[in-house]
Amino acid sequence: MKSADPQPCLKIGDVARLVGVSPSAIRSWEKLGLTRPRRTASKYRLYTGADVKLLKRARFLRQVRGLNAPAIVQMLKQAGLVRPASNGAANAIGIRLRQLRKNRKLSLARVAKAAGISVGFLSALERSHMSASVSTLRKLARFYKTNILDFYDPTESNSRLVSPEQRKVLEAGPGVRMELLAWGNTVMEPHLFRLAPRAGSGESYAHEGEEFLYVLRGELHIELEEEKYRLKTGDSFYFESATPHSWKNPGRSETWLLWVNTPPTF
Repeated sequence: MKSADPQPCLKIGDVARLVGVSPSAIRSWEKLGLTRPRRTASKYRLYTGADVKLLKRARFLRQVRGLNAPAIVQMLKQAGLVRPASNGAANAIGIRLRQLRKNRKLSLARVAKAAGISVGFLSALERSHMSASVSTLRKLARFYKTNILDFYDPTESNSRLVSPEQRKVLEAGPGVRMELLAWGNTVMEPHLFRLAPRAGSGESYAHEGEEFLYVLRGELHIELEEEKYRLKTGDSFYFESATPHSWKNPGRSETWLLWVNTPPTF
């Protein structure tokens, strides 16, 4: 008796027709970690039936629930349908957090108490099973006497020119994507923030320095102590980082922000 044929693999055009989305949408979801297709020697993507099923679920969440790509990927990760990346930016922060704790010979309980989070949550962060909000990352950075920049891959050399695919990326809580635009011996810390609807910083936080942001698209609600501001596309905003601040996307579409800190102590 002949053995069953292996599961067929499909090219991106076939998958796009089956799922009902464009190939560019599939590629953008791939960049966020939704799928990891196998590549042929000639660099063609090959998808399995499981990939098609997952992409159909993503299309449903986009069309019926109105979620954008980062929010879709985060939801599917939390549901256990998308596995954390085995390497790269998605895994770097967990490795770095564990390294910082182990180097100081600290227990999970000690660090979790200092950051105001549960032991289970910190353990999940270190294993890259969860992502932390910006405010939580800031608390952890302050406890370790470092900054969030240190959670990116510290071994990679800097470059004058950074193309989009070279940016260092942190997923800072559900729907918050931070893309570092320059690094190295700089006096500024420029990010592209991409915020899903209702996504934000979590609790307020403060640190040394000054901040400037420019709304490229969408809206931003920001609070400085008791002052509240609502920014729209084209608005710019400046404030001192020592002022406790929190922020979120109040709209129904993704918000893009150019956000610059100086000095790079965020």
